[in-house]
Amino acid sequence: MADTIHCGGCLCGGVRFAARGPAERPHTCSCRFCQRHTGAPTAAWVEFPAGSVTWTGPGGAPSTWRSSDYSSRAFCPACGSSIGAIDDEPVIALLAGGFDDPGDPALAPQYHSFEDCRPRWLCVETASGEE
Repeated sequence: MADTIHCGGCLCGGVRFAARGPAERPHTCSCRFCQRHTGAPTAAWVEFPAGSVTWTGPGGAPSTWRSSDYSSRAFCPACGSSIGAIDDEPVIALLAGGFDDPGDPALAPQYHSFEDCRPRWLCVETASGEE
């Protein structure tokens, strides 16, 4: 059976990625790091082992900014699009909105992190039906 490949990239197309294999731990997060990284009250993430992600665009790998003692936030140096987070584990968490098919059921969030930081006016539903 062939591996699933999930492709995507930034707004200008300079940073593109191909993530091979099943999506791991798709979830939403409302922590202050995610809010500030994306400019949104919550972010939708999909994790892949770092060795399963290939940077395929003409711009190569994204630029990074160290946001904590275990992770760096990734973004396109040309257009500024948020790409995801590159963790030390090694895990690469890609933002769901950057995938070519963000509606792919394999990317549907299964749980919500840092719900206590979510604005009360925002309803976030996961594939498991939890808010």
